[in-house]
Amino acid sequence: MADAPRTPGTVAVPGAVLAFDVIGDLADATPDAPPLVLAGSPMDSTGFGSLAAALQASGSDRVLVLTDPRNTGRSTRDDDTAAVTPEQHAEDLHALVEALGVGPVDVFASSGAAVNFLHLVAMHPGDVRILVAHEPPMTALLPDAAAIARVCADMVATYDAAGQGPAMARFIGLVMHRGEVTGEEPVPDPAMFGLPSEDDGSRNDPLMANMRGEGVTRVPDLDAVRAAGTRVVVGVGEESGGPTDGEIAGRSAYAVARALGQEPVVFPGGHNGFLGGEFGQTGKPEEFAARLREVLG
Repeated sequence: MADAPRTPGTVAVPGAVLAFDVIGDLADATPDAPPLVLAGSPMDSTGFGSLAAALQASGSDRVLVLTDPRNTGRSTRDDDTAAVTPEQHAEDLHALVEALGVGPVDVFASSGAAVNFLHLVAMHPGDVRILVAHEPPMTALLPDAAAIARVCADMVATYDAAGQGPAMARFIGLVMHRGEVTGEEPVPDPAMFGLPSEDDGSRNDPLMANMRGEGVTRVPDLDAVRAAGTRVVVGVGEESGGPTDGEIAGRSAYAVARALGQEPVVFPGGHNGFLGGEFGQTGKPEEFAARLREVLG
């Protein structure tokens, strides 16, 4: 499917217009091989170029769907400064599945999108056949949840007061931290990560919109997730650390898997294991694609 056509599309939802691409022909999808949605949040569809190419190069005949969450990439929304909750993202994803019109889909969702799709499974259990939830940062399930919530609240307050650079430095320091968070960790200098320290006045950063919407501190109805017909597979990066000494997203993956009565499936690389140079980050996209195909099979 290396030469499959790529067709852009949009779907209107309350307060936003979502952009997506279909690689292949939806008419070729079958109940046993439905479209495979590749989703991130707040990352847009450009982050899945290497993974999509690796899946195609490996001989996969899957129709792929790449989506931009609201206020990210080509998607737009009426108020680009407002909070976006996981439930809102889930309703957006429900609208996307309905717009595709080919029944339940399979999904590889990373990071915030893994949280959003778990909410979707709880809210609309008929939308997804298989969900591979890669490192969902569902921090409310962690023993240090209260400290993480305080850091996240401080991050949003920093963003409102000083702009993106200082807030993103706080975010990077949080996600790179290994082991339990106390809330007393030193606040990094934005210059350490090449971030601006001056405030440009904008307040429409999609990551901060998700943080404002409690995207890492809300938990879906896990009983509903367990009761759904969806096969949920929780993934964790081999380089992300363990359930107690790892990074926040990795530790959360173990916690989500435990809450769902399973062990996480280990994927190559770390949180960015599927990237092949996108955003200046390089994981192991070919090995990652092979592992994903095994899991979906």
